[in-house]
Amino acid sequence: MKFTALIERDLRLAYRRRGELATPVIFFVIVTALFPLALNPDPALLRTLAPGVIWVAALLAVLIGQDSLFKTDYEDGSLELMLLSPITLEWIVLLRVFTHWLVTGLPLVILSLLIALLLDYPMQAVGALILSLFLGTPILSFLGAVGASLTVGLRRGVMLLPILVLPLTVPVLIFGAAAAGRAAVGDPVAAPLYFLGAMLMLAITLAPFAIAAGLRISLES
Repeated sequence: MKFTALIERDLRLAYRRRGELATPVIFFVIVTALFPLALNPDPALLRTLAPGVIWVAALLAVLIGQDSLFKTDYEDGSLELMLLSPITLEWIVLLRVFTHWLVTGLPLVILSLLIALLLDYPMQAVGALILSLFLGTPILSFLGAVGASLTVGLRRGVMLLPILVLPLTVPVLIFGAAAAGRAAVGDPVAAPLYFLGAMLMLAITLAPFAIAAGLRISLES
């Protein structure tokens, strides 16, 4: 019940900031929609570029607003209360990242179907594209949360966060785009999806400890 209450609390706080929730979604749609306008609108070219375009746009969209993941809690003192909570900080940040993915990452996964149609991505490969994003976007949320925990007490953390996080997202981008690209040409996609699944399991088990450690360091500094 305590875990459910934490998720409900985070969801209520998130939906009070509807403008911030809409920003990643709008960014994702605009960036992917601009590519057919900027490039030659040849269906074959768009079909080739679609996996990389969708994945890069999703990566950047997920990272938007990550700097504010713990900022409010840090500024109003809630973060210190979390340390005193009977629920360990690792569990709290795990639920926080899960809630953040529900309101930011999951809409991107759903919208990817519309973007695939826009970029003339093969319909028979959409399932693999959605599955790759479903596995990959939570990893991006965890990585962004690690960076946010380290920069939460910094005035210019919003500028430092992408520098810290983007290099760590390269493997996710490679395997995610590879899965979508292979599916588009009819090649097997099991290998990159397995790698994404393995990285997701590692993120779920290890990232909460890194995030909690980063928050403790930020509070002590």
